[in-house]
Amino acid sequence: MNKEIEEIIVKTFFVKRIQQRVLFELFSPHKRYDAFGRRNDFIRTELMFEIPKPNSDPEEIEKLLKKQGAGNMCYVMTSAESDVDGEELSLTKALEELIWSGLPFIISCIPTKLAFYQGEQAYGPPQRFILKR
Repeated sequence: MNKEIEEIIVKTFFVKRIQQRVLFELFSPHKRYDAFGRRNDFIRTELMFEIPKPNSDPEEIEKLLKKQGAGNMCYVMTSAESDVDGEELSLTKALEELIWSGLPFIISCIPTKLAFYQGEQAYGPPQRFILKR
């Protein structure tokens, strides 16, 4: 886990009133999942651009992100239930690993500017958004 990158992501994409709480939860192994279980309510809505359905093709999502300036590498934030949480890896691998997981996650492409967010799966496919500043 890279606390510096995660703090940048939270301060860029989360509403100000909840940032300190989210950082506390992210940096606590026992509470990390709590930060992901309710993220939908705390992301800055003006930065969220929903990807229209069908939106579960990792290749298509990668193309969308690359059009917005994403590189080949990314940083992954997800629940402690994932082996890729807190890792830097290729955008292709991150999307392939997580898109069908049902877990909420953020893939940061450019920490202060561009990310991909998948909400928690309830009924049907989870909501998916490009976060762009």
